[in-house]
Amino acid sequence: MAIDLLYNALIFLAAAVVIVPLVKRLGLGEVLGYLIAGVIIGPSALGLVPDAEEVLHFSEVGIVFLLFVIGLELKPARLKLMRKPVLGFGGLQMLIGTLALSGLALVFGLPPVVSLVVGFSLALCSTALVLQLLGEQGELNTRHGRLGFADLLFQDMATIPAIAILPLLAGGAAIAGGWQVMLRELLIGIGAFTALIIGGRYLLRPLFRAAAAARSRQVFTGTSLLVVIGAALAMELAGLSMALGAFLAGVLLADSEYRHSIEADIEPFRGLLLGLFFMAVGMTAPIGQLVEQPGVVLGLTALLLATKWLGVLAAARGYGVDWRDSLNLAALLPQGGEFAFVLLTAAASAGLMGSDLVGLLVLVVSLSMAATPILFQLHARLVRPRFVAGSAPREYDKPDDHAPRIIIAGFGRFGQVIGRTLQGLQIPYTILDINAEHVDFVRRYGNQIYFGDASRLDLLEAAGAERAHILVIAISDIETSLRIVEKVQRRFPKLRLFARARNRHHAQLLMRHGINDVVRDLLPASLELTEEILVALGIDRDSARHTVATFRQHDATTLLRQMEVSNDEAQQIQTLQQAAQELEELFEADEEVVTDAPKRES
Repeated sequence: MAIDLLYNALIFLAAAVVIVPLVKRLGLGEVLGYLIAGVIIGPSALGLVPDAEEVLHFSEVGIVFLLFVIGLELKPARLKLMRKPVLGFGGLQMLIGTLALSGLALVFGLPPVVSLVVGFSLALCSTALVLQLLGEQGELNTRHGRLGFADLLFQDMATIPAIAILPLLAGGAAIAGGWQVMLRELLIGIGAFTALIIGGRYLLRPLFRAAAAARSRQVFTGTSLLVVIGAALAMELAGLSMALGAFLAGVLLADSEYRHSIEADIEPFRGLLLGLFFMAVGMTAPIGQLVEQPGVVLGLTALLLATKWLGVLAAARGYGVDWRDSLNLAALLPQGGEFAFVLLTAAASAGLMGSDLVGLLVLVVSLSMAATPILFQLHARLVRPRFVAGSAPREYDKPDDHAPRIIIAGFGRFGQVIGRTLQGLQIPYTILDINAEHVDFVRRYGNQIYFGDASRLDLLEAAGAERAHILVIAISDIETSLRIVEKVQRRFPKLRLFARARNRHHAQLLMRHGINDVVRDLLPASLELTEEILVALGIDRDSARHTVATFRQHDATTLLRQMEVSNDEAQQIQTLQQAAQELEELFEADEEVVTDAPKRES
């Protein structure tokens, strides 16, 4: 059995590694790549993994992790800032899309409840595909990009109660057992829901605080997995959705200082399991129907694209968006989404619809996702040039946490001065600090600080390094500081680095990596005190300030010369002696430097 498990794992990994990069290179996205990989290794093609249904049931854990991460992103402050476009445009688009597609389902002869589920499922768009298209085109910060993101955010939230309500729509044992059984199940669900919220609110942070205090990445990762799986199982045992439990756990941790660390730890599991889920969906897709009934499948795909295109356009115009951005949104959001797979699969599991209908709809959604990048490119080339781009009115600012201008790594005495200044100027920034106790202490004063190791690329990416302008490395540990520099320069080459140096040697190492903005510990304070000492000796303020500035410039030049002979101690000593002699001569030759201080009368 272990051999079979390893064999299947090898097949899935090989298919993902080979096929997904090829599909991404064509500009079609990872999701479609996983679907195609699943089709190839599934029963419809090579048949390398025959039991697709069993794989699909196991891979639903990937949806649990996905919804946990979505919950982590939904900070109350973020929702408050985006409430108008999320509820306004997002809600309007889902309403129009659901009504239109449900009406078409009724026309095709489906029962009312099934039509409603089908209409809602098909009205959802692909978060992964849309965000990838916006990112590739550099349009995330445009008006249609922000509205598209708001729509996707509303859909993510709307999917949660939809998954939870599917068993009620299906009826089943609860209804068959009478109102008493149904009421009991309802009370159990409400009790579990309430217990999870209350328990999570008062237990999760102490739990992660204890895990962080252990200073073990494995312990912290294990704690993250424990919370996700535990919350999911608690809701499942109560008769609700596992995805709902994971989502609630994520929301409860959205304001936690450990959010970025948790997200970075969960991301690899989420990515792998979600990829496995999409591959399992591809394995179960009835590709034979496309061969047997190409007209029906392609016709339904075209009908879905056209209906959603018109629905998005109507929603955008109804929300007050101009024609240019309305057409951009319509070209961006006509496809079905990955959550349609989740809802349709859950509906089949609940007995609402047959597997043949689900397979056909999954195939239609997959084809619509494949068509969207092509249609979007055609729109960009043929439609956009007809509109003169105007200055888009600012509707709302992006959340600080989503796109910080500055990231500060390390928030000790050095970093705190920078943070207090930025806070006074209302410049958004994100703080990362590895000391859990220090994080808890600083948060008491209202600072937005997150626990985590800034040398981890996944954590920096979760903190917004892709979009940030500046990274301040305020860490005194030399090895950690250099490790951050090396990784950031490779992964985020556009990010400007400002670094704190512990001493001259540390400064030289940083400068060797091409960092020009380096400040040595104690140097500014020492120079400031030197200026005050000179003034106290009777030298006027301007001369004292000029003297200190001259020394600082000379010291920087000396540091560069020392860096050239850093491996030769004798040469370093000679360079320092020569620099001292040059400084004396420089002071004597400078008329603004007062070398003889007036004597004070006793």
